[in-house]
Amino acid sequence: MVLKAAFIFVAPDADPVKHRSVVTTPEVILTTVGVADYQMAEEIAKSLVDEGVGAIELCGGFGIEGTAAVKKAVAGKAVVGVVRFDPHPGLEFRSGDDLFSRAG
Repeated sequence: MVLKAAFIFVAPDADPVKHRSVVTTPEVILTTVGVADYQMAEEIAKSLVDEGVGAIELCGGFGIEGTAAVKKAVAGKAVVGVVRFDPHPGLEFRSGDDLFSRAG
């Protein structure tokens, strides 16, 4: 059985249509998608689940709040993991929570 997985990274100017790629191996089909903020990540995560993705890994730019938002968005239809940098070197050493959280 092939695992359909995704990696979502956050970058302020990312466009999920333009900044998307797919790598296919015999065991894994991995979709990589760039998003500009947490709200976009939630929307993309839902669409990935609709495409059959069962595992989503988030880049280190996602803080605790961003990770929780994506997990809530997929509503148990995919497992969510995260690479942890907080703060993140690609976001000028700030946390995604500081940049993208609706609470902030």
